[in-house]
Amino acid sequence: MIDKTVTSVAEALSGITDGMTLLLGGFGAVGQATHLIEGVLETGVRDLVVVANNAGYGQVGLARLLKEGRIRKLICSYPRIVGSTIFEEVYKAGRLELELVPQGTLAERMRAAGAGIPAFYTPTGAGTKLAAGKEVREFGGRQHVLEQALPGDVALVEAWQADRWGNLTYKDASRNFNPVCAMAAGLTIAQAQHLEPLGTLDPEVIVTPGIFVNRVVHIEYGAPRL
Repeated sequence: MIDKTVTSVAEALSGITDGMTLLLGGFGAVGQATHLIEGVLETGVRDLVVVANNAGYGQVGLARLLKEGRIRKLICSYPRIVGSTIFEEVYKAGRLELELVPQGTLAERMRAAGAGIPAFYTPTGAGTKLAAGKEVREFGGRQHVLEQALPGDVALVEAWQADRWGNLTYKDASRNFNPVCAMAAGLTIAQAQHLEPLGTLDPEVIVTPGIFVNRVVHIEYGAPRL
């Protein structure tokens, strides 16, 4: 009997070690697995490479990981958003390596990793500093940049619903980076707001099939946001 549910954040994060690459779903505060990200702090790991759409905000989640010096390198599209004061502090202090990636390219690099595609060409970034050091080829009279797939060791995602097989649904805007993160990591851990009995999820609304998910922890809907 397959049962991927675990009873605590600590159990969900078991096996995360120094130097790993973490893929974080979410778009700003929406759809980010904040309880799991906060749990990473408790594991004590450091020297992490983190891939996320932004650099966090306020004093919680990803911002706390930055403040505590756990992240060596950040790969993201929007490091500066409203409330991203921690990022600005650590970056200006030279305590963080930053790789900027256009948002669509970031999503596609992870999707490619999940689909087994090692690299792809895109016109995004051609002729700019983002293309520096990368192979550029012309297709249809337009310059394209070769971008590498972006796999992760661990993905931390937030789902609206999950079942014990790890099938996931997302609500509204939280269906952002979570699906591509889930398929691009060797170990995918889902923080689910609702844990449903097996067989009750409508197959038509399952976005991430359980084959991409290893562990599910139930963080009850309405639980205080961190």
